[in-house]
Amino acid sequence: MVGKVFLVGAGPGDPDLITVKGLRCLQQADVILYDRLVNPELLHYAKEGAQLVYCGKLPHYHTMKQETINHFLVKYAKKGYQVVRLKGGDPFVFGRGGEEAEECVRNDVPFEIVPGITAGIAASAYAGIPVTHRSLSKSFAFITGHQAGDVAAEHKWFHLANAVDTICIYMGVSHLTTIAKQLIQNGKSPETPIALVQWGTLSDQQTVIGTLETIEARVKESGVSNPSMIVIGEVVRLHNKLNWFQEEIVPNLPVVHG
Repeated sequence: MVGKVFLVGAGPGDPDLITVKGLRCLQQADVILYDRLVNPELLHYAKEGAQLVYCGKLPHYHTMKQETINHFLVKYAKKGYQVVRLKGGDPFVFGRGGEEAEECVRNDVPFEIVPGITAGIAASAYAGIPVTHRSLSKSFAFITGHQAGDVAAEHKWFHLANAVDTICIYMGVSHLTTIAKQLIQNGKSPETPIALVQWGTLSDQQTVIGTLETIEARVKESGVSNPSMIVIGEVVRLHNKLNWFQEEIVPNLPVVHG
C-alpha cells in the first residue's frame, strides 16, 4: 500500500510561524526529511519512532543531492509511510518543491503541498518593511541571487530595475556587489534604499540598511552574511518607523510619512 508525501513549508525560522496544518503533518509523519534552515525545535513535534533524515544544503556543498532526496521520498512512500518533506519557508518558493512533486507524479506517489510563510515576506515584516504599500510599492518580485552571475539572465535586470517597486532577493549575499551594480547600470538610483535581514524572525535577527551605493561597505562593517534576505525599494525607508521586532542603530534615511 502506497503512503503519501507531504511537502510542508516550515516557515521563515520562528517555529511559531509554521501553519496549523503543517504542524499536524509533522505530528503524524512516519518519516521526516528536513532541510538545514528548518528550526530544530519543530522536530520535537515528531511522534515517537518517526525517522528523521537530514537533507541540509550549504552554499557550494550539498549534504544530500536533490536526486537522492527525490529517491528517498518515493522509496519511503512506496513502503506505505506518511512522509513529510520539511522545507524552510514555502516549498514552491525557491525550495525545489516543484521538482519533488514531479518526482512523485512520475512514480505514482500521492502527494500534497502544505504552503509555508516565505522569508521574502516574513523577514521583511519582522524588519518593519512591508513589501507592498499603497503610496510606495504596488508591485514586488521574488528572485534568486544565483542569477547574478548568469549571463542568460542579465537582460532581466532592466525589467527589475524599471518595472518592479520592491525586489526581494533570496540567496544573494555573495552576489551583493553584482546585484547593486546591475540595478544601478539598468536605471535604479544609487540612492535606492536596500536592507539585508539576517536570521529573519529569530532572536538574533540583524538588519543592515543602506543604499545601492553604500550597502557593500555597510555589510562589511556589520559582518552580516548568509542566511539573509535582501530587500530593495522605497519601502525600506519604513524600517526606522515600523521596526517593531527589535531596536537597532541604522543610518539616518529619510522617514516616509504616508
